[in-house]
Amino acid sequence: MARINDHYLKLAAGYLFPEIARRVKEFAQAHPQARLIRLGIGDVTLPLPNAVIEAFHRGVEELAGQKSFKGYGPEQGYGFLREAIAQNDYRARGASVEADEIFISDGSKCDTGNIQEVFSLDCRIAVADPVYPVYVDTNVMAGRTGPYDGKGRYGGILYMPCTEENGFVPELPEERADLIYLCFPNNPTGAVASRQVLKGWVEYARKNDSIILYDAAYEAFISDPSIPHSIFEIDGAREVAMEFRSFSKTAGFTGTRCAFTVIPKELAGRDAGGGRVPIHRLWMRRHTTKFNGVSYPVQVAAAAVYSPEGKAQVRRLIDAYMENARLIREGMAECGFKVFGGANAPYIWLKTPKGMGSWEFFDQLLAKANVVGTPGSGFGPAGEGYFRLSAFGQRADVEEALARINRLKGFFVPERI
Repeated sequence: MARINDHYLKLAAGYLFPEIARRVKEFAQAHPQARLIRLGIGDVTLPLPNAVIEAFHRGVEELAGQKSFKGYGPEQGYGFLREAIAQNDYRARGASVEADEIFISDGSKCDTGNIQEVFSLDCRIAVADPVYPVYVDTNVMAGRTGPYDGKGRYGGILYMPCTEENGFVPELPEERADLIYLCFPNNPTGAVASRQVLKGWVEYARKNDSIILYDAAYEAFISDPSIPHSIFEIDGAREVAMEFRSFSKTAGFTGTRCAFTVIPKELAGRDAGGGRVPIHRLWMRRHTTKFNGVSYPVQVAAAAVYSPEGKAQVRRLIDAYMENARLIREGMAECGFKVFGGANAPYIWLKTPKGMGSWEFFDQLLAKANVVGTPGSGFGPAGEGYFRLSAFGQRADVEEALARINRLKGFFVPERI
């Protein structure tokens, strides 16, 4: 009998979102008449922009012609898309990123999980708490952590609490970490990092010879001009950071799949003898060995995001979701909840009623209002007592969900919040 990877057995429970799906499925089967409104998982609901769809069709039509047919493409991505990203997402903001430092992929979720393969198992990771579960779970699977402590944490990980007191932005740790996962705008709390905060992290990484794994999947939702969209807007970041981005929420590609990772050529780790090794070279080898590239029509469609029409249409998508965020933020506050986020991010983070745990609130909201959200404890122990709502629903559903919750003021007593 084949021996399994025992590290998988350390995982405390099923991945957060499948567990939500299981509970919702059971409820729906027991209450077939209920019309559920899903404001939990961050999946988009508005269709792809016309400019993207038209480009998608052009890409498909090219595959129908002998002269324009494409087979295997470059695993790193086609040059036309990588150059468009470098110019529009980085150089236009004063950040120095070259096209050959960009790797096109099928999702930043995949990349943030897969990147840990190029680092030694004795590297210590630091994560915010609460945190996007993929950062932790993939390192558990790899064997980089100790056992689960029964309270939401794994041995060997440096947890950085994000609380109301620190604005849900992790403070610089006193201990050293090799790999630091940062996500801004943050999932799940909706917090953002100022230029000064990011400067502090870059200085910490330079001082401690650490590497920052910067997840900027939601940067397009930033409206405050003082908030950086990329860590590469910070001097010195190219030597200590890599960045993950996605078209999923920006342009509605959750079902289409296209993302990218930026790894500067200056970024390096150390081998067993202490010699410096470029991370770019290692990720290139991993990427070209284990990935055959994103399909040509999808990359043509992604490039259309940067056309004048595409930019305008994507902006309308983002504005629609951020209007949802405003409605949820203000509506939940009117219901007596204490709310955070939702201003430069599509997620609203709220306190549950006093004495009510995150999963209990999930069950009650599902049962009483037929509304699906995400329990904060699923993102880590510091998320207990909080709850995440997503702005990616349809406007009518958002308004109906808020009306239902408003009618429950007698149940979710404001004085208890």
